[in-house]
Amino acid sequence: MGAINTGYQGRQMPRAIKPVDAPDHKARLSQDPHRLREDRENVLEVAIGREVRAFRRQKAITVAELAARTGLSIGMLSKIENGNTSPSLTTLQTLAHALSVPLTSFFRGFEEHREAVHTRAGEGVEIERAGTRAGHQYNLLGHIGANASGVMVEPYLITLNTESDIFPTFQHGGIETIYMLEGELGYRHNKTLYHLRPGDTLFFDADAPHGPEVLEKLPARYLSIIAYPQNG
Repeated sequence: MGAINTGYQGRQMPRAIKPVDAPDHKARLSQDPHRLREDRENVLEVAIGREVRAFRRQKAITVAELAARTGLSIGMLSKIENGNTSPSLTTLQTLAHALSVPLTSFFRGFEEHREAVHTRAGEGVEIERAGTRAGHQYNLLGHIGANASGVMVEPYLITLNTESDIFPTFQHGGIETIYMLEGELGYRHNKTLYHLRPGDTLFFDADAPHGPEVLEKLPARYLSIIAYPQNG
């Protein structure tokens, strides 16, 4: 991992910096990350049902409206979307015509390959990301291209070893998460400077100016995970 130069010799962490307190209540998330899909969801009927529902919602069509367009009952459409019945080829052709999509698009979810990337310790790709200056280098830990989620994710391991004259701020689309592994630094987001120590997390809108500004304890290492829309 190459050294990243920064330039804040002799600067002390401003005393005005205060950590952000976590909310007292537990946030309720709409998706359970530990939920396991049932075995039956791997079958063709469920994959077709998901695609039918997704296309219908994408076109802002209610089940009743789709029923009127296709001549199928609301009950039958509900069974198809929930994967509880195996629709005939004729039925799928009717749905494809009503939704203005190719017939083969209903099989996309069943046939798609779901990728995984395993990067061993020390094998991340060292790159220079757009906007990096003063030798600021990133270690890319993995990358998956176009995928069904519609989201692109870039996970980096960043190491700051030395100081230099200039350390740039960054500004780009998406959401970014910083997780401190080693050292201490002052990380700026917009007009606020956050004092980060090992175990601290900073989660923010990356469209605002951001970046490490005050190096308090070196070497400093942190994970930077950037997520943005696939078409962004």
